[in-house]
Amino acid sequence: MTEELIFYTNPVSRGRIARWMLEETGVPYRTELLTFGETMKAPHYLSVNPMGKVPAIRHGDTVVIECAAICAYLADTFPQSGLAPRPEERGAYYRWMFFAAGPLEAAVTLKALGFEIPKDRLRMAGCGSFGDVMGTLEKAVSRSAFVAGDRFTAADVYVGSHIGWGLGFGSIEKRQAFVDYFGRISEREAYRRASALDDEAASTMQAA
Repeated sequence: MTEELIFYTNPVSRGRIARWMLEETGVPYRTELLTFGETMKAPHYLSVNPMGKVPAIRHGDTVVIECAAICAYLADTFPQSGLAPRPEERGAYYRWMFFAAGPLEAAVTLKALGFEIPKDRLRMAGCGSFGDVMGTLEKAVSRSAFVAGDRFTAADVYVGSHIGWGLGFGSIEKRQAFVDYFGRISEREAYRRASALDDEAASTMQAA
């Protein structure tokens, strides 16, 4: 596909996840940096993402928002990158990608906000308890080298980003399984390139 690929982001946001995924695909893209509360809420960008949040991508006439969806879309659209699941990997791939997008994200956010779900209300919360989420995540990264099996996929970009962010900011427990897993995937050249690009963009925006 030859349509222009535009990446809307801010370097101190979840856009870092999408940046990593874009670098893994190796396809060319154009970056539009947005500011919180300003250009993110401007009419031009709200026509892309009515939520006024980043990241988002526009690929030709196709717009994709939400990090998990962006990762899955890019993996499927650019199969030459080898990041989409093989048939035997699909179960684990989708299971853990959407576990991270749902229960993990919700549990970590609630904890960061200082909110603890009452034990008698846990059934109402899709994420359950923070402890159960951490235990389940540990199993996800301990059963094999990568979350979908023995090779790196887009699910590792998404799950790994949550773990790396959580370890860095103390929002998830520093279990050895998490440290080891993120250590493996953060050695990838695409991760290093993406981090360098976002760090440079952050410095440029701060200096402006």
